[in-house]
Amino acid sequence: MRHNRLHPDSFMRVPFYDIKAQYDELQQPLDAAVHAVMSSGLYSMGENHRLIEEELAALHQVKHGIAVNSGTDALRIIMDAAGIGPGDEVITSAFTFVASVETIVQTGATPVFVDIDPATFCIDSAKITSVITPRTKAIQPIHLFGQLADVTKISEIAAENNLKIVEDAAQAIGSSFKGTPAGNFGIGAGFSFYITKNLGAAGDAGLILTNDDEMASACRSIRVHGMGRERYYYDYVGYTSRMDEIQAAILRVKLTKFDEWNLRRANLAEIYLEVLSNSSVVLPVTSPGNNNTYHQFSIRSDRRDGLQAFLKERGIDSMIYYPVPIHFHEPYRKFGNGPGSLPESEKAAKEILNLPIHQHLTSDQVAYVAKTIAEF
Repeated sequence: MRHNRLHPDSFMRVPFYDIKAQYDELQQPLDAAVHAVMSSGLYSMGENHRLIEEELAALHQVKHGIAVNSGTDALRIIMDAAGIGPGDEVITSAFTFVASVETIVQTGATPVFVDIDPATFCIDSAKITSVITPRTKAIQPIHLFGQLADVTKISEIAAENNLKIVEDAAQAIGSSFKGTPAGNFGIGAGFSFYITKNLGAAGDAGLILTNDDEMASACRSIRVHGMGRERYYYDYVGYTSRMDEIQAAILRVKLTKFDEWNLRRANLAEIYLEVLSNSSVVLPVTSPGNNNTYHQFSIRSDRRDGLQAFLKERGIDSMIYYPVPIHFHEPYRKFGNGPGSLPESEKAAKEILNLPIHQHLTSDQVAYVAKTIAEF
């Protein structure tokens, strides 16, 4: 590693996110959409709410879309509708955002952790069968960073063992395997539209997708206090989890740019892959058959902390997703087997570094990031 004297004036600023740039690009239609909702007086479960459900279900070639308040709520409601609860076990990954696991624990079920594939950061399907017990009720694959987990093998395992699949697709809107999008591989899939996602709201919003009519009916009921087809009659213990009409309107405007924005991410990823092809960092891998929407561009380095500091000194933001596996956190330690039990997850947490990759970066900015990494 070369240590050069810093000349801040020569550095290029590269932000990890630039959420406001989305508004700047779409200011007129976004302002019009929000104004239309406000002037209508229909602030909850109106026309935009209905249409975003239909449009996102169509995008993913799924029969039912159920708009909810967040991706976290989406997962919890699917589990409740599937009857997952005390005494059950759900197989999942510990290398993830906490919502994937906390929703299992909230039902009273037990998360059972399986290590990850070090190339994709998704659950290692080859290790699932060994942890199945008579109490196993479901598998929750997490489609991490913009590509699907090994849905072929996971579907085979689930069918052979009569298990349900709950897809954590919070980072996988628009992601597919051999042309089949997320949402088609289980009883339900939970999506997030948090502001940093490839399709982000102006706050919190989420979606459930399912091809199962009974699941769809139950999820629609549970999201509104468990209310059934008749008002003030309740079929389930439920929640308040409606997607706000303003958020639905905002998402519908941004959806018009979704394909273009994802293509831009893919083009920027190609710059990283090309410039860093001969560097010492480990580059992300897209599994055969998958597309990759590059919700994150995740590299690995055994000198990660030094590299991150080097980038920061030169005006480049980066993030670490995720610095600590879930089975190391106090509320979830009792569900794991301690240090060394998930070696690939633990190693990834020490090596991963997520680089800026959003549609409002310039090619020059991404090339600067890549060249700076190569310099390190």
